[in-house]
Amino acid sequence: KISVLVPFCVVAKKGNECVLFEPSNKRVKPVVKSNSLTGLITPTKTPALKRIGQSISRSISFRTEARPLPPAPLRARTKASSFPRRRNSQCWSDTVESHDLTAKEIKRQEVIYELTQGERQLIDDLSLVKKVYYEPMLKLDIMTESELGQIFGTLDSLIPLHQDLLSRLERLRGSEKTVGEVGPTLMNWFPCLEAYVTYCCNQVGAKALLDQKKQEKRVEHFLRLCQESSFSRKLDLWNFLDLPRSRLVKYPLLLKEIQKCTPPDHPDEDTLPDALELIQSIVGEVNKKTGEAECQFYRRGLSYLDESQRLPEIQLSRFLYCHGELKNNKGQRLHVFLFELALVLSRPGEDKDGGQVFNVYRQPLPNALINLEEIPDGEAAGGGTFRGAFTGNDKVRNCFRVSSRGRSKVNPYSLQANDSFSKQQWITCLRQAIVQSRDRTAQTSQSQLSLHTDPALYHIAELSLSSDTDMEDHTGR
Repeated sequence: KISVLVPFCVVAKKGNECVLFEPSNKRVKPVVKSNSLTGLITPTKTPALKRIGQSISRSISFRTEARPLPPAPLRARTKASSFPRRRNSQCWSDTVESHDLTAKEIKRQEVIYELTQGERQLIDDLSLVKKVYYEPMLKLDIMTESELGQIFGTLDSLIPLHQDLLSRLERLRGSEKTVGEVGPTLMNWFPCLEAYVTYCCNQVGAKALLDQKKQEKRVEHFLRLCQESSFSRKLDLWNFLDLPRSRLVKYPLLLKEIQKCTPPDHPDEDTLPDALELIQSIVGEVNKKTGEAECQFYRRGLSYLDESQRLPEIQLSRFLYCHGELKNNKGQRLHVFLFELALVLSRPGEDKDGGQVFNVYRQPLPNALINLEEIPDGEAAGGGTFRGAFTGNDKVRNCFRVSSRGRSKVNPYSLQANDSFSKQQWITCLRQAIVQSRDRTAQTSQSQLSLHTDPALYHIAELSLSSDTDMEDHTGR
């Protein structure tokens, strides 16, 4: 039983009907909760969560773990769904009546069972996405086949891959439901995950198109109904589309746990290190290619107001350290990109087709020429640096300043993050970008000098830098 107090009217149950009374400051008597009542009471709303990712919340975005959206108002249902809102959590120990294993061996079986169950759940989710999202939207003409193809990418081709691993793992289970050697099976299967390069590289554009299509009423209405249904488990479509990537980055963690629980004399002791090295290299390659695709996507989305803004460092950048929302000293919201070789400030906008573009704001800065200054919290807003636009008073918080060395025409940029955590993440990424860009410049200069004095060294390749964008996966990510 529940007590209900509604600001404008009181809802009470009388017989089989809901009755509305005049406003009252008193609580009504307890009434029986029913499906007809749930459609009238709107849950408490929570602030909307921006984009995907948890590495830097609210102001800076990395490729990270997806999260559910806040619950939308419930709708009355006449028939209960057969899909559970939450999965039943079951351990390996729950599936056997008795066993004669040590604590370490039990832990090993539990991790292998978690690996197996994770495959089964992923297959169920991907099949559900195809059945309740892709096919209905195509049949109802909510989106075109081309748009759906771009949003869902190669998702359909991933299902057979995980079905294959699941069948292999199930065949390994003996009569006592224990798994002996798992290393060779994983070693043989992991190369199949190279198919994730295509899927993950498509995700940046897929997310942008999905966000754009959500502005249409038919699309928004359909996706909201799906999210309110039991099968969604409060997840939206993008959460489901990001599940494969989340699963991919979890394999190394599972293998490390299996390895910890494997005795020294076990046959897996020789194969698990090789399997771990293989999956880590595959995940690293997927991260690298995805970072390159993300960088290319946002480079194409930049709109230059002046040709002088087209720095060669922007076009030569292969990945993004980070990007997200910051405010300038006038309180204006900017979307800032820290590319491999350049810092770009922009103002989000739309093109003629409703797609998102980023109008470049002021002059981009080459990372090798950036001077970074951290502004202590509480510094007085004097000298025109800040105008109190951030906080409504004469103090500033979570701010830093970037300027260019040797370029007097470029004024310093004072920027503010949403919170102290975001500020520190920006500063960390900026420092790393500055150091690596300066090292790259020094190496290039030295290489050019060597090539000039010794033509025999022309075959030396350009120094390659590795992306640090996978720091967003620490959540699993």
